[in-house]
Amino acid sequence: MNISFPMRSLLRPAGLLAAASLLLATSCTAPRAIVATGKVTPQGEFRAGYNLGFNVATSPLSKATSALKDAASAAARKDTVGYGGAVTNLQAAALAYVLDPVQPTSDLSIRYGIVPRLDAGYKYAFGSHVFDAQFQLLGPTGSPENPGAGAASGTTYASIGLQFATQRAKLPSIPFLGDINDVLNFKATRKDLLVPLIFSHSFGPEEEIGAISYGVVYAHSWVGYGFAPNNVYINTQKLPALLNQSRDFSSYGGFLNVKLGYKYVYVIPAVSIFYQNYGDYALLNGANTSLSGVTFVPSLGFQLRIPTK
Repeated sequence: MNISFPMRSLLRPAGLLAAASLLLATSCTAPRAIVATGKVTPQGEFRAGYNLGFNVATSPLSKATSALKDAASAAARKDTVGYGGAVTNLQAAALAYVLDPVQPTSDLSIRYGIVPRLDAGYKYAFGSHVFDAQFQLLGPTGSPENPGAGAASGTTYASIGLQFATQRAKLPSIPFLGDINDVLNFKATRKDLLVPLIFSHSFGPEEEIGAISYGVVYAHSWVGYGFAPNNVYINTQKLPALLNQSRDFSSYGGFLNVKLGYKYVYVIPAVSIFYQNYGDYALLNGANTSLSGVTFVPSLGFQLRIPTK
């Protein structure tokens, strides 16, 4: 059985109210906001940052209908739940949230310039651990205090990055999503790889007063999940659990950000857009669902440059 959800359900007033409940969801997710420029951290320098964003994904929003919210609430109050279409739809909603949640995001980061064209860093996204590196392909490698040859306002930089994140995904304990978890006992893990190709144009020599950056992004995600309901029955038989399922999918996107400040402190508004076909996912009792969607990630970052010389 294949389950699909039309996007028009999101346009109904009841659907909008149910979808709004997802906006209060908070849990860890790998950061996908691109706030880097084409210039890497100069050798021997540190950069510290804080980024606040919002992950707005169409796939989980399309599942958050008023009818599904009511079904989750009713099922969570029962000692036994009869298997049917509502249980199948609850599984699809749980998967959609874990694959691409609708939620605020934030992370703290630190980066260090290892050699003239390579830096590396760590981000803590409040549950998701992220490691990344960036290699500069084009442009000088100096600093505002010691500009490299050819550094000037308008200088073009380019770099390629590699980010790896791992996390244990879960549904937060809020109405609707908490009810789904009570019924389905849903568990999931995921790993994410992100590869941005970044171009930027400097404001002032060596980004002294900032830069404008843009580029394209490829991402790949690996997801493990399972459902182990304790009180869902088909006729008089307890429904067997579905455990140790593995899937992976690719995402494709683009981004734009603007870095503004002076020498040591910068603010970075940014927006990223991704498309992903999540693929087919097995559900309880031999059912399955297919998911796809677009994700918008607006964000606002703050960066502190820490010269060591």
